[in-house]
This record gives sequence, structure tokens and C-alpha cells, in this order.
Amino acid sequence: MTDKDLIIKLLQEEKLLWQKEKLLLQKEVQSLQSKIAELQRRLGLNSTNSSKPPSSDGFKKHPPQSLRKKGEKKSGGQLGHKGDTLKQVSVPDYIERYSLDTCPGCQSDLKLSQVESVQKRQVFDIPEPKIEVTEHQAEVKMCGCGKRSVAAFPPEITAPVQYGIRAKTLAVYFNSAQLIPEDRVTQVFGDIFSLNIASATIVKFGASLATTLTPWKQDVEAQLAASHVKHLDETGLRIEKKTQWLHVMSNEYATIYRVSIKRGEMFQNLAGTIVHDCFTSYYALVGLLHGLCNAHILRELKAISQFEKEAWAGRMAVLLCFANKNRDKEEQVNRIYDDIVAKGLTYHESLEPLKQGKRGRKKRRVGHNLLIRLRDRKDDILRFLSDPMVAFTNNLAEQDLRMMKVKMKISGGFRSSKGAENFATIRSFISTCRKQNINIFQAIHQAQRGVLPKIAIPPYKTKEEPIKSAA
Repeated sequence: MTDKDLIIKLLQEEKLLWQKEKLLLQKEVQSLQSKIAELQRRLGLNSTNSSKPPSSDGFKKHPPQSLRKKGEKKSGGQLGHKGDTLKQVSVPDYIERYSLDTCPGCQSDLKLSQVESVQKRQVFDIPEPKIEVTEHQAEVKMCGCGKRSVAAFPPEITAPVQYGIRAKTLAVYFNSAQLIPEDRVTQVFGDIFSLNIASATIVKFGASLATTLTPWKQDVEAQLAASHVKHLDETGLRIEKKTQWLHVMSNEYATIYRVSIKRGEMFQNLAGTIVHDCFTSYYALVGLLHGLCNAHILRELKAISQFEKEAWAGRMAVLLCFANKNRDKEEQVNRIYDDIVAKGLTYHESLEPLKQGKRGRKKRRVGHNLLIRLRDRKDDILRFLSDPMVAFTNNLAEQDLRMMKVKMKISGGFRSSKGAENFATIRSFISTCRKQNINIFQAIHQAQRGVLPKIAIPPYKTKEEPIKSAA
């Protein structure tokens, strides 16, 4: 082999090495580009395009964005809305009369002139807050037989000095309904009523009420479990410096909260249809129909359109919004739905597969995973079309959890599991009474006396038996 041939061979081998190195670098660049894209996608996720809560947005918090289109309704009260404003009452508590003794024009004396009419202006105000102390005296008498007897006190009078039912009711209302911490409730009573109530005493008021409400809560929970449609959701709760879970089951008639150590510990003895956010544990419940929250799906579709630039996601979002407004177009929606999913799956199957790890499930792109869920859970996603009682979203349960998250923001957490359970029981009572248009303060006041409201929830609808309206 001549020197020339040897040089050519060496150059060819060097060229092959460069080509191999170029391929390796190209693969590494592609891998890094995909990682950068994934990181950018994660950094771009917020409460408007994912299931992340608004509190996670931090200083980059986005203004609220509704999924509804602008311009459909004007701001303010809508046509037919019944206004509610301050009106004069026919029988006021007090009347103050202002006489007219002199004519403002000619200064003539009008004291003996006849009153033609009066103009009325009423002021709605609160009487000066004060504590009333009622002393209960039981007579003590000696009978001729030699027996000394004492008259009976009312059953609620049990100590030489105690707080009355209205004071207990107001303390529980401030603490549990308005979420004012115990120490600040103490300040409220001191500032307004000049009455000092220890924070531990306020806790006892709530614990006593929760004990009274427990049988009532069990009855309402059984009715909710047997109802035709209910919404389920869960959120983290700090108890004894550990993360536990608060579960909610609700519909438009009632709300039940329950504290659990495990997120996957579901409500039991459920029937009918449950609306949720596709958490896996809900599908472990047997004998139920499911309705998925489309607000979650719309946010996921928005993220895929925004970051992955996949056209099918925008089309699916438009379709779901159209279906929500045109529930009589079920056949048309189903046909377009299947077409979008099929084209989306075809697109992803034509892409180069992602690099797989040594263990775990098959790795897919975000859009591909959502398409598979849209295909496999189609009946649950479109449940609102086949059953008019199923909502398009799970907003009802999420709204019921919102005030519990406010409690966490204010107080941070609960010192004991019993305290968390008592609070969940009282909040179940408050939320249910609010949905039943029952005055909260009066309901708590009556509950202190052992008088609890009766709640009627329509049961699960079967083919033989239609739903009965609530009483």
C-alpha cells in the first residue's frame, strides 16, 4: 500500500469518526431541546392552563380568566333579575317626630296649624351591644315532714356562672362560619361586649356543637350517598403538623366534609353518578357512573395548544364548549369528538417514539396521554350530554372546598385530629343550611338547643322510579 493510499484510508476513517460524532451530537442536541421544551412547558403552567391552584402562581399571578367568551352578557344584573335593596317597614321599632313650629318663608307661628301629612325616612341600625345577665333563683323550702327541697332549674342552667346560648352561638358563628381564629373571637367579645371569653372555652363551644350535630351529619351523608348525582373532591389539610386530607361530597342540596389520613380513602355506600377530576381512586368505587370535570380538561387543552402547538387541542376545546351550550346536539358532538381524537392519535403515532427508561410505564408525550384519556373516558367526559343532571364541571365541589382552604390560609392548620373533625362537622352543617336557605345564626342557635333542621335530598333515580323533588 502506497503512502497515498494510506493517507486516503486514514482520512476516510477520520471522516467516519466525525460522522459518528456528528450523529451523537445531533441526538444529544435533540435530547437537550426536548428537555428544554419540557422545562419551558412546566414553567409556563399556571392556574389558567393546568390543575395548579392560584396560590401556586406566586408573584406572577395571572388575572382571572373565564372559559366563557366575552361579550355574551353585559355587566351587572341580567334581565329578569330580582333586585334586593333596603325597603321601609310598615311597623318601625321607634318613631321620632319632628314638629314644624314656624313657617320658613314668612316666620308665621304654625303651632296650632293642622298637620296635613308627614314624610317618612327610616334608619336601619344596630342597638348598642351589651351583655344581659339573668339570675336564676330556685326556691328552697322545708316541708312539714322534715324534708328540705329545692325547686328545679331549667335543664340548660347547670352551673353557678355560665355563658348563655346566644353568646355560644355567636362565638361559634364567628369561629366556624366567618373563620375568625379563637384568639380574635376573644378580642371581638372583649371589644364589643366587654366580655372576656377564653379561647379554650370557644373551642369547647364548637366541640359541644359538633357532638350534637354528629347524628344529623350521618343522616345527611347517607342521603347524599344515595342521591342521583354528587360531586366529590379532596384537598390537603395540615393536622398535627402533618398533611392529611379533607374530602367533600356535595350537591345543590347539602355538603358533607370528612377528614382522612389517606387521599385515596373514599366515601362508601355510594350510588348513582359521581362527578370528579379523574383521580384514580374514584374509579376503584364499583357500581357507579362517572362524570369528569371538563374545566380540568379545558385547562390541559389550553396548555397543549399554547406549548405543544397541536391543532387538535384547540378544536377539542371549542367542541366541548359548544357541547355545553348545545346539549341537544349529542349525536353531532359524538361524531366530531371521535374524529378529533382519531386524528390526534394518528398524529402522535406518526412521531418518533420517546426514549424509554429501563422501568416504568411506556413514556408518551403530554398530548398523547390526554388523547388516550379522551378516548378511554369518552362516556364520562360527555356524561353531561346523556344525563341533564350531571354538570359540565366539578366546580360545585371545588367551591365547597374553597372556604376550607381559606381556613388553612388564616390558621395554618389544626392542632389535633379531633379539632379538625369537629370543624368539618360544623362546616358541613353551615354549608348545608346555606344551600337550604336557612339563616346560619338561627340554625346554630336552634342546634344548641338540640333542634336540628330536616334535610330532604332526592334519591338515586332508577328506570322504574323517577326522582322526587326535595321538600
